Amino acid sequence: MKHVVAYRPLPPAVLDVLRQHCSVDVVDVSSGGDLAPFRRALASAHGIIGNNLKITPDLLNAAPLLQTASTISAGFDAFDVPELSRRGILLTNTPDEVTETTADLVFSLILATARRISELADWTRRGQWIRSVGEAQFGVDVHHKTLGIVGLGRIGSAVAKRAALGFGMDVIYSNRSRNHEAEQRYRAQWRPLPELLASADFVCLLVPLSYATEGLIGSAELGLMKPSAILINCSRGQVVDEAALIEHLRERRILGAGLDVFEREPLSPDSPLLQLPNVVAVPHIGSATRQTRENMAMRAARNLIDALDGNLSSTCVNPEALEARSSSRRLAG
Repeated sequence: MKHVVAYRPLPPAVLDVLRQHCSVDVVDVSSGGDLAPFRRALASAHGIIGNNLKITPDLLNAAPLLQTASTISAGFDAFDVPELSRRGILLTNTPDEVTETTADLVFSLILATARRISELADWTRRGQWIRSVGEAQFGVDVHHKTLGIVGLGRIGSAVAKRAALGFGMDVIYSNRSRNHEAEQRYRAQWRPLPELLASADFVCLLVPLSYATEGLIGSAELGLMKPSAILINCSRGQVVDEAALIEHLRERRILGAGLDVFEREPLSPDSPLLQLPNVVAVPHIGSATRQTRENMAMRAARNLIDALDGNLSSTCVNPEALEARSSSRRLAG
């Protein structure tokens, strides 16, 4: 029987499914701290399942039997995919389970930032609502504005649907390849990134973190945005130069920002972002509903079982690892 190590707590139903197919140890490293127990458990692991932990070469060296890593997330920047492939270790993720919930959050941030929900809720709580609101409390409209989506994949398409069909927005997008389905369904129009930044009332970042996207939005790119524009980041914090963003927000070179992700997480209480009234900051909650997290964990468990059984699905990030594994076996033979 294959042996699996879970490095975060799993719902009981998910553990039951795993234990029908594998022996399972749970070594919770989700709160940080000493990794030694996890490293010891890796010695006999054929599979691992979890999230929010950087899987380093040092950890992989402690796992000589490892065949599959299953991340409970859509993103997989916690893994060095080429290194996994070189070692013949398959990686699976859970992209479909997060789509709708994350798109809900994206639009929540668009609305909250445009209508200054957090700022004015605090203003009301402080007892400053003593007469009818005036221009000093006005927000901006969302409906029938232009939404620019950088990264029109699954989540971006779900956001485009909400924007075009729900709010009558014009959708423009920048992507590595054309999304013809979104163009047909939501009248989305492809634009080069500089043109998108200059045209959009709301710029929504939904790209995965990679060498190509790290620092994608810096001072020069922010400088292309309209002073009335709002930036929404639900991708990864490292996609944006945070110091440049703070400067542009502080000097009102852009109107505001809605942020679910940050360069360093958790965000320091001393971060200047938390002092700016034109920022809505939430603690990386893109998929944070009970149902979605349970669905993600169950999908990750089934991904792991399937991969250990030799059945690959579309959730496999690096099917090329199988060739490395086959080559290693041939050399050993």
